[in-house]
Amino acid sequence: MHRYDLARQRLALGLAGLAGLVDATGFVVAGGYFTSFMSGNTTRLGVELVERPLLALAPLGLIAAFVTGVIAGAMIGRRVRGRHKRVLLGLVALLLSGGAGLLAAGLPVPFLAISAMAMGCANNVFAQNGEVTVGVTYMTGALVRFGQGIAARLAGEPLPGARGYGLLWSALAAGAAAGGGLCLIAPLAAAGTASGGALVLWLFALRVER
Repeated sequence: MHRYDLARQRLALGLAGLAGLVDATGFVVAGGYFTSFMSGNTTRLGVELVERPLLALAPLGLIAAFVTGVIAGAMIGRRVRGRHKRVLLGLVALLLSGGAGLLAAGLPVPFLAISAMAMGCANNVFAQNGEVTVGVTYMTGALVRFGQGIAARLAGEPLPGARGYGLLWSALAAGAAAGGGLCLIAPLAAAGTASGGALVLWLFALRVER
């Protein structure tokens, strides 16, 4: 986070919030599976392979959709270097809009698959030379950096590289809370909000990359 200017940091926070919103929506629609938190799906996959093998197809399918999104996003990002943020966020917005349409049509499984693909793609927004510099859909690393920063301060040795990761985690948590709240109204309301949020981030990325 500390490597980026304030505008790009804000974009990262917004994208983390979007990931939390999408993940919470998927969690409700799928009944306990995730559209961006693949560690959770992997745990569910392992448990269900032993206890209820047929149910393991659900997390396996979501993981496959997520990885497909990562691959597609990485390939597109390589082709549009210098403007990859706007291009990838435009694709994320299109995918989430399509997913909301599928959910409105009563097709929750394709909605979940497309949402997972969108989140896989989103992880390429902050990438350089094929390497992710800021993970926006998973926060274990962010919490580790946050904890390391606290430890460094307690030791009297500030760690500038740890700055911003607590905010990144908070953004994802806030997005998840918003998604959970909107799902109390209707999952479609949450999906529509995610689509609109992705469009706002795309517009912001246009400004940042200019």
